[in-house]
Amino acid sequence: MAQGEAIRSKIKSAQGTQTITRAMQMVAAAKMPKAQEHMQAVRPYADCILAVMSHFRAAHPEYHHPYFAVRPVRRAGLLVVTSDRGLAGALNANVLRAAAGCLHAWQEQGIEADIGVYGNKAAAFFRRLQAPVVAQAAPLGDRPPLSAILGVVKVMLDAYREGRIDRLAVVFNHFQNTMTQHPVVDNVLPLPEPKDQELAHWWDYLYEPDAHAVIDTVFDRYIETRIHRAILENQASEQAARMVAMRAATDNAGRLIGDLRLAYNKARQAAITQELAEIVSGASAV
Repeated sequence: MAQGEAIRSKIKSAQGTQTITRAMQMVAAAKMPKAQEHMQAVRPYADCILAVMSHFRAAHPEYHHPYFAVRPVRRAGLLVVTSDRGLAGALNANVLRAAAGCLHAWQEQGIEADIGVYGNKAAAFFRRLQAPVVAQAAPLGDRPPLSAILGVVKVMLDAYREGRIDRLAVVFNHFQNTMTQHPVVDNVLPLPEPKDQELAHWWDYLYEPDAHAVIDTVFDRYIETRIHRAILENQASEQAARMVAMRAATDNAGRLIGDLRLAYNKARQAAITQELAEIVSGASAV
C-alpha cells in the first residue's frame, strides 16, 4: 500500500491548502464591504471638488495656474498602485503590465520617467527592474494613513511645479464590480481645460485671504483626492479579486481531493484484490 500512503499524504496536503484558501476567502469577503464603502464615500467628494475647481477656473480665466500649463514632455512622473500581498489572481500582474506598457511607450517617444509606488508588489517589481523610484509608500496597509499617501503625491507635485517633470499619470485597478476590475492609466497633470458645457453655468466665491491662495490649495486637494480615490479603488478591487481567486482555489482543491480519493479507493481495492488472489493461490497450492 505504498502507493495508497502516498495518495493519502497528497489528500492531507490538499485538505490543508483548501482550509487556508477557504479562510482567506472568508477574510476577503469580510473586508470587501468596508473597502467598497470607503471607495464609494470618496467618489462624491471627488466629484464636488472637481465642480468647485471648474467654477474657480471659469471665474478667473486670467489666472494661469502651472497645473494647466502644457509643456513639451521631456520627463514624466508615473504613480503605480498595487496591493501589499498577492493571492489576488491577476490583479497586480495586470496593473504592473499596464505600467510597464506606459513606460515603454514613453521610452519610445524619448521621455524619461520618475516613478512613485504604492504597495509592496509595485516596490518589489521596480526594485527588480532597477527603475528610478523617487518615492514610495510600501507597505501600504488596509487603512493607510493620509500622510503616507500624500507624501508620495507631494514629491510628484513639487517636481511638476519645479519643472523636473512635465506630465503626471497614475496606474491603478478600477473597481467595476465584484467580478470585474481592470487597470486604468489616468492622466493627472496637466489638468484638462473645462469643457464648454461646464462653463455654461458657473459662479464665483468669497475668498479669504485671497483668491489665488485658495485656488492653489484647492487644486492641490483635487490632485490628492484623485490619488486617494485611485488607492481606494485599488483596495476594493484587491479584496474582490482575492475573494474570487480564493473561492476558485477552494473549489479546485475540492475537485483535486475528490480525484485523489477516487484514486486511493482504486489503489486500495487493487491491493485487497491482490491479497485475496495471493491467499487463494496459496490455499490451492496446499
